Amino acid sequence: MRLLPWEKLPTDMQCEEIRPYYDVLKKKRFALFWKRAFDIAASFFLLLLLSPFFLILTIAIKVDSKGPVFYRQVRVTQYGKTFRIHKFRSMYVDADKRGTLVTVDGDSRVTKVGKFIRKFRLDEISQLLDVLDGNMTFVGVRPEVPKYVEAYTPEMRATLLLPAGVTSLASIRYKDEARLLSEAENADEQYINVILPEKMKYNLEGIKRFSFFGDIGLCIKTVFAVLKREE
Repeated sequence: MRLLPWEKLPTDMQCEEIRPYYDVLKKKRFALFWKRAFDIAASFFLLLLLSPFFLILTIAIKVDSKGPVFYRQVRVTQYGKTFRIHKFRSMYVDADKRGTLVTVDGDSRVTKVGKFIRKFRLDEISQLLDVLDGNMTFVGVRPEVPKYVEAYTPEMRATLLLPAGVTSLASIRYKDEARLLSEAENADEQYINVILPEKMKYNLEGIKRFSFFGDIGLCIKTVFAVLKREE
């Protein structure tokens, strides 16, 4: 995983708020190398292993409602680059044009199969494609839509030094985010003003404590967190 020289970072990231986080990662180039090696090997293996299950989900989604199998929303990753994320579609087509950009409990835009997909977090497994492609990594800050990245403070933009992730400590702590947002009068404002800053505290601390084996530990914690939620 490549860390650009400081002078080649996007100009809006060459600031004093980001420099301490950059210096931490600069000292961990070896760990970054193994982080990317693990991403490639693990995502490739899991894609092969889960390919029959991908086929079953594909059929179920197509039978349940009209539209594509994947939801390809624009998200932001390393250095502010945008990409189109792969998520198994759990909502009706154009759902993001008929409501907020975040999902709340009991969201009427979710399909019948989508409820099952979301319950077991199955929409996320297709992001193995994005990990293999290099747009994402297994452990890192969840990829946000540009609208929410625009609300980042200069310090929050330090999270863009690394690719967006499938999971993180913030993701585990806020695994019930949809329920919290469903209780708000304005889900978008609640997310930007309350939830996002709290999640970023975990994300920024995660950069300071970054290590390859720490990432492996978070992957294991995520599995247990998902299983515990469904008990």
